[in-house]
Amino acid sequence: MKALSPNLLRRLEGACAFLLACLLYHDLAGSWLTFVLLFFVPDLSMLGYLANPRVGARIYNAGHTYLSPLALAVVAYFSLGAPLFNPSLIWVAHIGFDRLLGYGLKYETGFKDTDLGKL
Repeated sequence: MKALSPNLLRRLEGACAFLLACLLYHDLAGSWLTFVLLFFVPDLSMLGYLANPRVGARIYNAGHTYLSPLALAVVAYFSLGAPLFNPSLIWVAHIGFDRLLGYGLKYETGFKDTDLGKL
């Protein structure tokens, strides 16, 4: 049996993260209108590229790693801040969707240079 490529595995992980976040969001009775309105908010981090590729990559990566929304979820959990938990799920869903499409974390050499390959 042929092994799956790392790129395909990362895309499958993204699909799983996206689906799990959507299922949890549904179970928590989150507003789907809110989901749609907030889904692309992490992409505002691309505005960092207006400064230069180094700044752009750092800001983009901060908004596109699972660490940021998971930290928000932990804060929400321990501070009884349930209103913050649903946005963290939307954020995870966004990142998972990006990974599914092949958008990875950015290198400082340019927007199209990602850990998943060249766009």
